[in-house]
Amino acid sequence: MNTPRQLAILGSTGSIGVNTLDVVARHPDRFQVVALTAHRQIDLLFQQCVEFRPQYAVLDSPQAADDLRARLRAHGLATAVLHGERALEEVASLAEVDTVMAAIVGIAGLRASFAAVQAGKRVLLANKEALVTAGPVFMQAVQAHGATLLPIDSEHNAVFQALPRNFSGDLAASGVRRIVLTASGGPFRDVPLDRLHSVTPDEACAHPNWVMGRKISVDSATMMNKGLEIIEASWLFNADESRIKVVIHPESVIHSLVEYVDGSLLAQLGNPDMRTPIAYALGFPDRIEAGVEGLNLAALSQLNFSEPDVTRFPCLELARTALRTGDSAPAVLNAANEVAVSAFLASQLRFDRIPELIEHALSAVGIAPLRGIDDVFAADLAARECAQSWLARKGAGATPQPSRLSA
Repeated sequence: MNTPRQLAILGSTGSIGVNTLDVVARHPDRFQVVALTAHRQIDLLFQQCVEFRPQYAVLDSPQAADDLRARLRAHGLATAVLHGERALEEVASLAEVDTVMAAIVGIAGLRASFAAVQAGKRVLLANKEALVTAGPVFMQAVQAHGATLLPIDSEHNAVFQALPRNFSGDLAASGVRRIVLTASGGPFRDVPLDRLHSVTPDEACAHPNWVMGRKISVDSATMMNKGLEIIEASWLFNADESRIKVVIHPESVIHSLVEYVDGSLLAQLGNPDMRTPIAYALGFPDRIEAGVEGLNLAALSQLNFSEPDVTRFPCLELARTALRTGDSAPAVLNAANEVAVSAFLASQLRFDRIPELIEHALSAVGIAPLRGIDDVFAADLAARECAQSWLARKGAGATPQPSRLSA
């Protein structure tokens, strides 16, 4: 029997973390949980610690850590409870950890993901912002420290599965013409454009196919998530922006495709369940049981595809522009988007003005080279300050309540 993989799961109480633990629980002989981390969901983290008995648990604040520590002691568990960003970096680079699930949402997960890479770990990357904001720095570290990077996003995982097993980063040498990322189109792909100004946060978060957190659900509704995935795919697969295509596929059955020079299209299909890409990355190169029901091909009445409407989804082109610009532009894009989405979720910004704020930041913030992680955070801070200033100056308008989208 092989030695179990020793896991640190960064963001264990989010949807990716919960699904990762669901897969791990099905294979107690293959995986052992060393560390779990969360932002503030103490109750769920406590339950996870009771079930998986990690050596370490990490929370954001000292107060939350004290609370969890007391509860674990009362339960007779010796889990060491730490707090803060430095603790995240420590558990991500522990000598006894060989595999890190990087699932903290947003740029908040960058330093811990980077620490795992610098420690030469096998990194299961669900934190797309790591490559979006710090692509050149991150990939240089992967190569310099001998880390292994496996994508968790369903689209990138699908591309990874459809590429040759010996893919070395050269698309042309592998006979690849282009990468095709599929997108559901989110909840507003058919809503009249003149009604998008009245979208509410709850409506934007009601994804038709996937169960996701609120931030990424809004990104799906604007299709910024697909824009970020274009940038991520560019770094993961060493692909020029022009060789990455996006198609709307409402059923979310085909998760992405690879088009070869001979005209072949290889696709990865499956039910929309994140446990599939998680299990593929956890078990790689083996395939392991994920708890996912098999796809019933006979029950599929049709599969639809269409080109994305750039008028409806301007965030797609904003992301492509940032990728073509390079340097700190993707970090600026990401930060401005996070500010915009947060303002929208707080009913401080209309849904249809999210792209406007992002476009302003891209034009107003000076783009600079990225020499290290500190440069990424400098660009991030400048973009956030610019976006907040725009919000204050423009009085960008709250989301109307209630919405009449269904009227």
